[in-house]
Amino acid sequence: MKKLIAAMMALAMLPMAMNAQGNIHERSTQYEWPQDEQVVSNLKAWQDLKFGVLFHWGLYAVPGIVESWSICDEDWITRDSTCTYQQYMDWYFGLADELRPTQFDATQWAQACQDAGMRYMIFTTKHHDGFCMWDTKQTDFSIAHHAFRDDPRRDVLRHVLDAFRAKNFTVGTYFSKPDWHSQLYWWDTYGKKGRNVNYPIKQHPERWQKFVKYTHNQIEELMTNYGKVDILWLDGGWVAAENRGQDIDMPGMARMARSHQPGLIIVDRTIHGPYENYQTPERTIPEEQLPYPWESCIPLSDDWGFVNRPRWKSPQRVVNTLVEIVAKGGNLVLGVGPTPEGLIQPEAVSRLKSIGQWLNKNGRAIYSTTTTPRYHDGSLWFTAAKDGSAIYAIYTLAEEQPMPTEVTWTGNVPAKGVRLLSTGKKLKTKVVGDQVTVTLPKQMPQESFALELRMK
Repeated sequence: MKKLIAAMMALAMLPMAMNAQGNIHERSTQYEWPQDEQVVSNLKAWQDLKFGVLFHWGLYAVPGIVESWSICDEDWITRDSTCTYQQYMDWYFGLADELRPTQFDATQWAQACQDAGMRYMIFTTKHHDGFCMWDTKQTDFSIAHHAFRDDPRRDVLRHVLDAFRAKNFTVGTYFSKPDWHSQLYWWDTYGKKGRNVNYPIKQHPERWQKFVKYTHNQIEELMTNYGKVDILWLDGGWVAAENRGQDIDMPGMARMARSHQPGLIIVDRTIHGPYENYQTPERTIPEEQLPYPWESCIPLSDDWGFVNRPRWKSPQRVVNTLVEIVAKGGNLVLGVGPTPEGLIQPEAVSRLKSIGQWLNKNGRAIYSTTTTPRYHDGSLWFTAAKDGSAIYAIYTLAEEQPMPTEVTWTGNVPAKGVRLLSTGKKLKTKVVGDQVTVTLPKQMPQESFALELRMK
């Protein structure tokens, strides 16, 4: 048995070689504004936040592998042929008896994210593997019923939401619609067949309806037992009526959820219609501005959850990504994966702090801004104050690029001069027709910067 466990730990690293496109969801190509005025109002307030965090944390953190995708039997996933699929499944689900985050500290998470300048948070309550990070009454497959059951912090979700609300974050719950642990979704009577339900729903409608009820009951727990929730972020877009009849009764779920949480933003990602209140391009940024709510979800490392040898993005790269997204009218939710012990790694904390330091100086060009028709010119991205008083020109300095002595763009001609946003210093500005050239101060920090173009 020890040899088998050792082999499983070695094999666990193999899913890191998965085809990167296999589990990336493209955004919908259409958008439908919700009819509920309170939802629309909350969406517009959410759009002002601009920057948030998405936590992936679950069984997969123990060995440090790519979320729960390794138990899916699609052909883009690599597993060692010396291990049977059932052996791997047994090992993976057995990680429930090893996830014991004795250093779990939600206040550390909240502080690191506040220091980063983030304004909202989404926490993964359940990924596709079905392991619940709250004290659900619908299944024993949860952190509150296994290795962490005797810890007073076992209802992890409660501590996370409380910690972030204490710092005035908008809070959301990620929830996977499929559930690969549930016999109501992956039934052992049938073999596993990819990510979808593995039995014919038309032949077993009563089993599917039990799954729908199970799912609604879990959502109701999340909406009634944990205080105010602002966002319900639903993953697993293949669970949809048009795909093998996987009708989860979204109208009924939405009515129930909003009866407990009026104005709730629902993100049934990749499913165009009234329950995809904002779009979620994953690991990508749309090519052009979009005139409706959207959010690029991009991890801080190459992976959503904790892995043993992460490749981190630099603070400058994250800042430049945020700037482009905001100029195109979107929000950025940055993925962070806490360790199996329950902490955010020092390498992540330091990067988040650096991002926050930049936002402390330049955040007026990011938060609560709106788009401007002329939004991009070379390394410059433009946002605008909602009252029309200013346009912000944000220069995205590439890594290892020397700081320019002046910047030039076309259009967005200032009426009342240009200032360096971080210091308020008025800068020498030359305007020829619709071309603007601004001379920069000497000895500027080696980082991206924002200019304030006074328009009134």
